[in-house]
Amino acid sequence: MIQVENLHKKFGGFSAVDGASLTIETGSITGLIGPNGAGKSTLFNVIAGVHQPTSGRVIMDGEDITGLPPHALFHKGLLRTFQLAHEFSTMTVRENLMMVPASQAGESIINTWFGRGRIRDEERALRAKADEVLEFLTIDHLSDEKAGNLSGGQKKLLELGRTMMVDAKIVFLDEVGAGVNRTLLMTIADAITRLNKERGYTFCVIEHDMDFIGKLCDPVIVMAEGKVLAQGSADSIMQNEAVIEAYLGRGLKNKEMIGA
Repeated sequence: MIQVENLHKKFGGFSAVDGASLTIETGSITGLIGPNGAGKSTLFNVIAGVHQPTSGRVIMDGEDITGLPPHALFHKGLLRTFQLAHEFSTMTVRENLMMVPASQAGESIINTWFGRGRIRDEERALRAKADEVLEFLTIDHLSDEKAGNLSGGQKKLLELGRTMMVDAKIVFLDEVGAGVNRTLLMTIADAITRLNKERGYTFCVIEHDMDFIGKLCDPVIVMAEGKVLAQGSADSIMQNEAVIEAYLGRGLKNKEMIGA
């Protein structure tokens, strides 16, 4: 689905992404790991149109999408979440979901005058869709809660729910487990797995929790110093000397620490 070809992103004289090439296969849950400063989030930002690449290409389903802005990629089904959730804190959980789809009838001044019936019908359908999403994610009991009152893990579930309000093809999840307790993390993992298997979502996940990555992701791609260092199953990655050196700098004798 996604091919990244010799991608570079420089900030001044610093190469945050330095010639990275990788493939994210349709229908996969691909993990992206690496030490802090490896270039993972910058790579996500370039793919998702937040940053323009210095050079290189990003291809989605055979189409060159290099440098397209996030709203254009949104309409193509490419979505990206962030390490810190971006909820509308004073709106309810349901309202946060209902506002996701673009080009709603209520956004037109003319429709507010002459198309009120259409607006009511659309809002009724959006409400039903939002409630179905909240039930899928097992947070329907929070539908009328202000989003700002949610816990960190609940906000991550809400962000995942936003991707379900549109026809997402591929979702880039940036440190979905950051600040999330173990119980909610497993709920998030279950939701990702179900979306992948039942609805055909493709995922690419940045995460430092190797237990989470090992249970959820195949394949796993490793970045270090802006480059792709290795790719394979989670088990093979954890046995890879180059990967262990990138994380620890101490070689295979400490390989058991990579998941710590």
